[in-house]
Amino acid sequence: MIDITLENTLIGHQNPIYTLAIDEQNGLLYSAGNDKGIVEWDLHTLKFKRVLCNVPSSVYKLAYITELDLLVASLRTGGLLVIRKSVPELAAKLAIVKGAAFVVEAIVSKKELIAIDEFGKAYVWSLDNFELLYSFQASTTTVRSLVLDEANYRLAIGDKNGVVHMLDIRDYHTIQSNKVHTQSVTSLAFVDGYLISGSRDAKMYKLSPNDLSILAVVTPHMFTVYGIVPLGVSSLFATVSRDKTLKVWNSDFKLQKNVSRDKGIDSHHLSINAVAYSEKQQLLCTAGDDKLVKVWKVTE
Repeated sequence: MIDITLENTLIGHQNPIYTLAIDEQNGLLYSAGNDKGIVEWDLHTLKFKRVLCNVPSSVYKLAYITELDLLVASLRTGGLLVIRKSVPELAAKLAIVKGAAFVVEAIVSKKELIAIDEFGKAYVWSLDNFELLYSFQASTTTVRSLVLDEANYRLAIGDKNGVVHMLDIRDYHTIQSNKVHTQSVTSLAFVDGYLISGSRDAKMYKLSPNDLSILAVVTPHMFTVYGIVPLGVSSLFATVSRDKTLKVWNSDFKLQKNVSRDKGIDSHHLSINAVAYSEKQQLLCTAGDDKLVKVWKVTE
């Protein structure tokens, strides 16, 4: 049986937190949201380290690129900041035509960075010189979730209409699309060889990554599933939701753990918007509207 214990609550944000990113190599956690700053936390001491940098608007998404020691931040006002975090300094400011991007991911094998804006348009930049290589229409509407399986050349995205699209990263053509959910797809993850999707419709589906056929469905939370994260190489994964709960499942959709205030646990008291996992330290990090980052120890 899996056990989850609260290690610490990290306090300092003045507004809701939307996104988390982990630097495994250096044991660092980054958080951002409606504050105009990106905060760096030490996962060894579980304490505040510094405000990495100020930003001009809310941050929707953080993505850390281990190989280049770069942190990418997607802004509410549009565009992305690429931060060389060891300095820190601004390595590049990337523009998109209109709107904001809710998803961004590095494809290191191709030395490319991809982001998709709220109109479904994808932008691909070079990680060598940050030049825009090409752009294309990935969806007809807003894309709020994305997950990469680089080993199998797959990129899955979920859009506002409930459609999951599978792309081939070698040329970004769409392999398959399937309308899975009735509302916006808000989270995606590859777990144990399957694609798991969560949505504003409070449903969670297990999909075949080959043809996006539905293999299983469950209602994991009362409201939107905002995050899905694998817990290392096991078949376990965690989900977080607007219903303020953190839950752990196996790939058969059997509930393993329910972490909430209703269970007498000092968990979040408002929507949990983001989740990230440090496999090296077996630490699960959650954050949300209550302006708190909570760090949980995961043991089996």
